[in-house]
Amino acid sequence: MASAAPAVDDQTLRPLNPRTLTIDIVLPVLNEAHVLERSVTKLHRYLASNLPYKWRIVIADNGSTDGTATIARRLAERHPEIRLLQLSEKGRGRALKQAWVSSKADILAYMDIDLSTNLDSFKPMIAPLITGDAGLATGSRLMKQSRTTRGFKREFISRCYNRIIRTTMKTKFVDAQCGFKALRRDVAQKLLPHIKDTAWFFDTELLVKAEYNGYKIHEEPVEWIEDTDSRVDVVKTATDDIKGLSRVRQEYGQSSFGEMAAFGGLLLFTAIFYLWNLTINGMANSYYAAAAQAASTNWTAWLFGSLDAANFVSVDKPP
Repeated sequence: MASAAPAVDDQTLRPLNPRTLTIDIVLPVLNEAHVLERSVTKLHRYLASNLPYKWRIVIADNGSTDGTATIARRLAERHPEIRLLQLSEKGRGRALKQAWVSSKADILAYMDIDLSTNLDSFKPMIAPLITGDAGLATGSRLMKQSRTTRGFKREFISRCYNRIIRTTMKTKFVDAQCGFKALRRDVAQKLLPHIKDTAWFFDTELLVKAEYNGYKIHEEPVEWIEDTDSRVDVVKTATDDIKGLSRVRQEYGQSSFGEMAAFGGLLLFTAIFYLWNLTINGMANSYYAAAAQAASTNWTAWLFGSLDAANFVSVDKPP
């Protein structure tokens, strides 16, 4: 499959001064008028009560047509800690890159607007950035200590995709696509000029190139609840991500994905592994037992999760 990842010495980072520390938290949005005010208000209240640093919320609107910008502008007028950044072109990655490049804050972060990740994970996630023990930090839904609530389909695709990344890119991080990340500005200044994706692969490209350039990545196990109103096409996004991985491999002198048969074999192996876990130990693993029970009810429930009052498979992450 892939050759070894480029060998780069670990980057040494100086500690940041907590007394003068500044943080920008970017919320990339596209047509999120229905949830924007509620989420921003919740985040603002949380930060005001729990974050002992100077912070700012940046709403990065990338081409909304539903009144998102109007709501964001009203929030910015109401709270001096909120800023609106408007972009004419769409693209989640483009919005993040533009917001981070223009920022003067010491730590640059972002969260998905649905706030699926428990905000209590933010402070421990950025702590290694402050001490200089990591250059980039990300929430992880796939660690043993993580707790998530989401349907089987997304769980399955996420684990397959992240297994593909680790196998083909020889990287160490576990969860590439959690919408809960932060990095130091001095690291961003070196990495962002080399990040080419403007959409959903932005996260993966950022993590891969950070690791390839010797920056330590801190993964923080999080509590995460799936947004059932998400309009993300999971399968299309995963397909685009595979194309992005092929491009990054070639940038680092590795072979492209001409060996798609081996790739398909990896996916098949992963599928067999999960299906096998449905049958062993008398369904002892509650996650797989729940998935099987949902499948016995109807296939829609099996694909998207069911079984509890909110129609989710809601259990701890499997090992």
